[in-house]
Amino acid sequence: MIFKKNKTNNKMDENTNNNNPKDIEQNAAEPTEEKENTPAGQHNDADENDKKDKKHHKNDSETKFQELGEKLAELNDKYQRTYAEFENYRKRTNKEKSDLLINGAADTIKAILPIIDDMERALQSMTDEASREGVQLIYNKMMNILQQKGLKEIDAKGQKFSEELHEAVTQFPASDESQKGTVIDVVEKGYFLNEKVLRFPKVVVAI
Repeated sequence: MIFKKNKTNNKMDENTNNNNPKDIEQNAAEPTEEKENTPAGQHNDADENDKKDKKHHKNDSETKFQELGEKLAELNDKYQRTYAEFENYRKRTNKEKSDLLINGAADTIKAILPIIDDMERALQSMTDEASREGVQLIYNKMMNILQQKGLKEIDAKGQKFSEELHEAVTQFPASDESQKGTVIDVVEKGYFLNEKVLRFPKVVVAI
């Protein structure tokens, strides 16, 4: 009996030793798969959360897009205002430069007007024809130059008196009703310079 027992044990040990090492490793490497049972409600909750996340991201994108549009409109408005201010500044500066040139010439021309008055009186009193022609030539040249600069005589005699254009030095009784308020004589000529009054004419007004 003892002999049989040992023989049986030896046979079991032999079978154990004959096992393939690769099979042992494969069996050890294969994890035991456990089947997870997930309730249907958990899947629904996950889908709902995904929808909420997508909706949230969409709302954020729309909000950012709206903010960018408002910012763009604000910048465009600032640009338009700045451009308009610059245009106004440019026009104003050009006008100031032009006025400065005109006013600078105005002082010089206004200082020459008394000389023109003297030349006109000299021409009226001169009897020598040769001398008169020489003075007339000089007078014409000077007046042509001044007219090119914008000088123009104010037409006063026979016009209705205007405080904006005339300076009344005296009044004279009118010969008839139609003459009242009319300039009947000019004591000193007046002039425009570029459509602005440089010197008011001194006139006699019928009343």
